[in-house]
Amino acid sequence: MDTLSQLKNELQEEYQTTRKFFEIYPDTKNDFAPHEKSMKMMPLATHIGEVFGWADTMLNTSDLDFANTDYKPKQLSTKDDLLKVLDENHQSSQNALSNANEDDLNQYWALKNNGEELAKWTKYGSIRHSLNQITHHRAQLGVYYRLNDIPLPGSYGPSADHPGF
Repeated sequence: MDTLSQLKNELQEEYQTTRKFFEIYPDTKNDFAPHEKSMKMMPLATHIGEVFGWADTMLNTSDLDFANTDYKPKQLSTKDDLLKVLDENHQSSQNALSNANEDDLNQYWALKNNGEELAKWTKYGSIRHSLNQITHHRAQLGVYYRLNDIPLPGSYGPSADHPGF
């Protein structure tokens, strides 16, 4: 089985669906949140765009230690910014998957905090987890859109707003 090509195909499909969501992103709703404990719309969308770069990170590192990184989430403010981050991160992960070999997927990758291991997967498992994160957070974004009367594009088939696929 060619797992790398399957991951590349799935990442491409998620990219195409996410791009449809980002193309209709409402710049005037950046601070919308459905609840005080919910992430605001632009940080949520930004996070989705950044997750597209995780396969690259996971294939080229052995872990991410939150206490020992200078990473800060990007501060975006426009739909164009979102699309640019999405496109760049998608491309970097596609490149990483193209340059990997099947054995790379069997290596381990971990999330840590100050050296303490919080989670550990094979690189295959970590990439699968990131693909699940994309789906999960895009569904959240869909709820935000619905609450703001923004017609939803289809994801894995038609939506109530776009019955044709």
